[in-house]
Amino acid sequence: MKQKNKPSLNLYIALSSLFVAALIVCNLIANKFISIDLGFKTFIISAGVLPYPLTFLITDILSETFGKKLTTKVVITGFISSIVVLIILWLGNQFNAIENSPVSDQSYEMIFQNSYRVIFASMAAYLSAQMIDVKIFHYWKRKTNGKHLWLRNNLSTVFSQLVDTTLVVVVLFAGVLETSIMIEYIIDGWLFKVLCALVDTPIFYFAVATIRKHFGLAINEEIGITAD
Repeated sequence: MKQKNKPSLNLYIALSSLFVAALIVCNLIANKFISIDLGFKTFIISAGVLPYPLTFLITDILSETFGKKLTTKVVITGFISSIVVLIILWLGNQFNAIENSPVSDQSYEMIFQNSYRVIFASMAAYLSAQMIDVKIFHYWKRKTNGKHLWLRNNLSTVFSQLVDTTLVVVVLFAGVLETSIMIEYIIDGWLFKVLCALVDTPIFYFAVATIRKHFGLAINEEIGITAD
């Protein structure tokens, strides 16, 4: 494990920040449902699904280059950040809007009234799915001796995204929507995320190859970050 503190710390912070930003955006726009026509199929998904594959791409890059322990810390940081967002949304609703406020109390409540349930659902699914993603990724990394990036990148995402999508839909819509509609949402959300994982595989390869070249890493070698 190579230790190059400043450059590696900067990269770790940059990837972690992008991860947290994407995760928070997922939660904030999750109330809007959209349709995406890809020709062979029209997907009905939450807008929050759009940035979500980015979070799994980043955790896979972190897992490959920084290892399981440091990646898990980022996952936990994302969980804590979601709780902070939930508290701030609640706090913003405790004060009345002034007369000339661009956003009225009614608008604020209309946009964020379901955010508490959305973020709770997201957090419940998030920890489970991300931990599964990291675990499966490192399982296949050990099995393949650090080779076959595409295999662990896609297998970890396929299973973890199924868990994530199922938990989110069930927590959000159990007792609200018919089971058949919930199943349709789960299938559409999961398939869309799987397609995104396949599409981002070249990005994953490029990112890992670039990091390995920059830090002089061999296959299956990770970057260590220690205190100066």
